[in-house]
Amino acid sequence: MAKEAAIPKKAYFRIGEVAEICGLEPHVLRYWEREFPQIRPKRVAGQRLYRRKDVETILQIKKLLYDEGFTIAGARKRLAEKPTHQSLLQEIKRELLELKELLERD
Repeated sequence: MAKEAAIPKKAYFRIGEVAEICGLEPHVLRYWEREFPQIRPKRVAGQRLYRRKDVETILQIKKLLYDEGFTIAGARKRLAEKPTHQSLLQEIKRELLELKELLERD
């Protein structure tokens, strides 16, 4: 992935939105839902609604499969491993920035 995908600031995304954000076809997302237990969109009125965390996971899977050459099984195993220190720091930093933006709005 040459460039980090910009994820809009909203709570839920439809499958078409996720496909566009991630540069994938909807059928790929549906397949990955079966292969990766970490992707669990809510279903409301027959529509899949992905959370921001789901979109981030999909981008991580895409990077593992397409950029780093992992197999589906290898990517599944990598995602099941405990998060690294660096990824935890990145997650905390992202959450703090989101909180800061929310506080600045008020």
